[in-house]
Amino acid sequence: MVSRHINKGVVLAAGGGSRLQPITSICPKVLLPMQGKPLIWYPIEAMAVAGVRQIAVVVGHLATEVRTALGDGSHFGVRLDYVLNPDYGGGNAISVSKVKAWAAGEPFVLCMGDHMVESGIISHLLDKSPLAETLGVDFTPAAQHHLAEATKVVVDSAGCIRRIGKELDYWDALDTGVFLFTEKFLNAIDELFPEFGTELEISDVIRFMVSKGNQFATCDASGFLWRDVDTEEDLKRPIT
Repeated sequence: MVSRHINKGVVLAAGGGSRLQPITSICPKVLLPMQGKPLIWYPIEAMAVAGVRQIAVVVGHLATEVRTALGDGSHFGVRLDYVLNPDYGGGNAISVSKVKAWAAGEPFVLCMGDHMVESGIISHLLDKSPLAETLGVDFTPAAQHHLAEATKVVVDSAGCIRRIGKELDYWDALDTGVFLFTEKFLNAIDELFPEFGTELEISDVIRFMVSKGNQFATCDASGFLWRDVDTEEDLKRPIT
C-alpha cells in the first residue's frame, strides 16, 4: 500500500475565521466543537489512522491557543510540530509554503484544519494515489455541501485535473480539501510568489502546474463524509 511510504502530514490551522466572528476573536476556528470534539481533531485522527506519524500544524491566528490545546500529539499517537505563518491573512498556499524546510523533500498529505473529514478518507487517498500531486474529490456531493462556495473540479478521461475554481459553471466534482503533495508543489509556490505575493491560493498553484503540463491526479472520495465549516449553522447542522 502506498500509505506505508507517507510518514508526514500537514494541517492548515492559521486562518482567522472571519466569518465566525466574534467567536473566533477569542477561540481559533479549528478549536470550535463539532459533534463533540474540536474541528481540527478530525484531520489529525484521520492522518493517525492512515499511519501518518509526523504532522506539522501551520498556525497563525491565536497560535498559542492551538498549541496549548493540541500539545505534542501524544493524545493522537502522533508527533505534532508547529510551523508559524505570520502572513495568515493571505492565501492558503502561503501556509503550505511555510512547511518546505520541515517536509525536507518528502511527500506529505495535507488537510484543512477547519474541515470535518471521515477517519478513513486519508487512508483511501494514500492507497489510491500514484505518489504524485493528488486531490481527493467528491463526485456525489450531499446537501451539506455549499455548492455556491465550494471549489469545483473538471477532470479529464484519465482522472487528472483540467480546471479548478469556485467560479466554474460546469464541473465534475468538489474539492474535499484532502491532498497529497510532493516537493513539486512547494517549488511551484516559490515560482508564483513574485506574481501573487501573500494572496496565493492552492487553486492558483494547481492551475499553474496544469498549465505547465504537469498532471495533477484526483482520487474519488465519493461516499466519505467531509464538511467545510464556515458558519455557526455549519457547526450545528447534523452530519448526513
